[in-house]
Amino acid sequence: MHKELRSHIISFLHAGIRLDGRKLTEYRKPIEVEQGVVKTAEGSARVKIGETDVMVGVKLEVGEPYPDTPDEGTIIVGAELLPLSNPEFELGPPGIQAIELARVVDRGIRESKALDFRKLCIEPGKKIWMVIIDICPINDAGNLFDASSLAALAALQDAKYPAFDGEKVDYKEKTDKRLELEKTPIAVTVIKIGDKFIVDPDVEEEKVIDARLTVSSMEDGTLCAMQKGGDFPLTIEDIDKMLDIGIEKAKELRKHL
Repeated sequence: MHKELRSHIISFLHAGIRLDGRKLTEYRKPIEVEQGVVKTAEGSARVKIGETDVMVGVKLEVGEPYPDTPDEGTIIVGAELLPLSNPEFELGPPGIQAIELARVVDRGIRESKALDFRKLCIEPGKKIWMVIIDICPINDAGNLFDASSLAALAALQDAKYPAFDGEKVDYKEKTDKRLELEKTPIAVTVIKIGDKFIVDPDVEEEKVIDARLTVSSMEDGTLCAMQKGGDFPLTIEDIDKMLDIGIEKAKELRKHL
């Protein structure tokens, strides 16, 4: 079945079109970003890319710093892939897909220095703010990486600190102090199928990919993170092309933040 689907998709790609009529590097429409969707979280956002629908919540907790970074806070990213969003997902501990999704989102934020971890320090060696980022897809119609990364950034933009008296956090009371985002790295996942490159794959296209590269870049096009997936290797020429596409398409996604 996959062989037939693959040959069908490749024949379309060689004609410069996708199964749904899009061009090779065209995102599905509409792209929507909505902030403040979960009142119990310190920050939240919902992103829709076509029929793919992802919600992200941000919680701020007080914890102890790691011994090797006593004056720095941290982020913890988790993803829960529920059968609600895709019947192929199963209940239980996070599987490989959930772990990889969380890792890709984490890497873009962490490597770009989007958050200054030193500003999350309350008392060096004793107390820090931990930024907990929870990813919850509502409908997986493909390309969870880009939708989740965009939703995580939007939720961080929306986040405000809860009241804290030095000992106890009052989550019922939000302050006016926002979580400071230093940078906004945008992730674009570029897919290789045969000798063609596409962005924003739907679920059918995701079944037949050879390789993918998630490219996170800054406003000025500076590269800040990459994550490769798929079973097949990439040449230097492939990577160069994928980087160019990823950085260019990031400009398009950035407009929605």
